Amino acid sequence: MPEKKPILLAGATASGKSALALELADRLDGVIINADALQVYDCWQLLSARPDAADLATAPHALYGHVAHDVPYSVGAWLRDVAPFLQEPAQRPIIVGGTGLYFSALTDGLADIPPVPDDVRRRGNDLRETLGAAGFVEILQKSDPGSLARLDANNPMRLQRAWEVLAATGKGLAAWQADASPPLLPITACNTYVINVETSVLDARISRRFDQMLAQGAMEEVRAAVVRGWNPALPSSRAIGAAELVEVLEGKRDLPAAVSAAKLASRQYAKRQRSWFRNRLGHWPQLAYTTGAERKAALEMIAAQ
Repeated sequence: MPEKKPILLAGATASGKSALALELADRLDGVIINADALQVYDCWQLLSARPDAADLATAPHALYGHVAHDVPYSVGAWLRDVAPFLQEPAQRPIIVGGTGLYFSALTDGLADIPPVPDDVRRRGNDLRETLGAAGFVEILQKSDPGSLARLDANNPMRLQRAWEVLAATGKGLAAWQADASPPLLPITACNTYVINVETSVLDARISRRFDQMLAQGAMEEVRAAVVRGWNPALPSSRAIGAAELVEVLEGKRDLPAAVSAAKLASRQYAKRQRSWFRNRLGHWPQLAYTTGAERKAALEMIAAQ
């Protein structure tokens, strides 16, 4: 482990965490390591807000765009990929992202849950499409309330995962997690932070950023994904805005309606992220990051640790 502890920086989409990581990397001779489940895929430079060429020239980055769009990628795979960067690194690791599950698996350990069989996954998909999040909540309230209590009741994918684990193994997700392996990076061996931006400011940033994505070529990026073989069932297809823009290409929705829907989905995603961080990372230091003064104070405080 390096003399200076690794920095873990969590925040909602469009919160400014990547810019903060860049400033920290410059000051601390750090390497920025991705902890976002969509930024790992090679198909989304713009829609996932992956670091651009200027960012990559400013500081070394790792685990961005290194996974093919049609390759399954799990939390366990991410832990295996991040491990070498924590073993006597030459540069200080700065792990940044919005996927809370990556952070909790890193600092709390990962349960060795068996793979879910294809038939169970298909049944889960059918239930999600017909019943939605509310249906899974009703089922889990009766069959696995312990796991339900740890989940975002508005996140159908996480709820489906809990249902699938119970259906496939007969053991609830919370019970599996209680038997998790030792953490790769114990909480005492790193400096952890959640950055928080006021909702109204964050919503405005989300809107502006999506407009910028379109101006920079997001529609062309989606068109290329369709040519490669668009499959909405793939995890890589969950990039916010992707499905909406695919519908524009298919003539199912006009562009203004798609943009409005994508911005709403992004705001809802940010709300789920903030809820997850409050519930699962509430013991991490929470840093106000809305005003210029707050951003400067956060930078100075983290850099001094």
